[in-house]
Amino acid sequence: MTDINDKRVCDLKGLGKKSEQYLNEVGIYTRTDLEKTGAVGAFLKMRNETRVEPSLNFLYAMVGALEDKHWQKIAKEEKGRLLMELEGYKELEALLSRDG
Repeated sequence: MTDINDKRVCDLKGLGKKSEQYLNEVGIYTRTDLEKTGAVGAFLKMRNETRVEPSLNFLYAMVGALEDKHWQKIAKEEKGRLLMELEGYKELEALLSRDG
């Protein structure tokens, strides 16, 4: 039996083959990889390192996959927190690019 942390991302709730393909492009292959990078981190890596423009629904789906919840439940319950976290990363990126 496969350990839950070794599950391929396409085997997680709410993520399929296309999601797996996008996540593989940024080095995320398993639940453990996604957990280490974090949903927001994975979202930003895809946006910055690939031609994929991930949707907020995809962000919610990644969080849902980690919490074993449907993405719509995540969107309803955690939308504000996730958007603030995403905005914080964007502000940090802007500061670093301006100062660097």
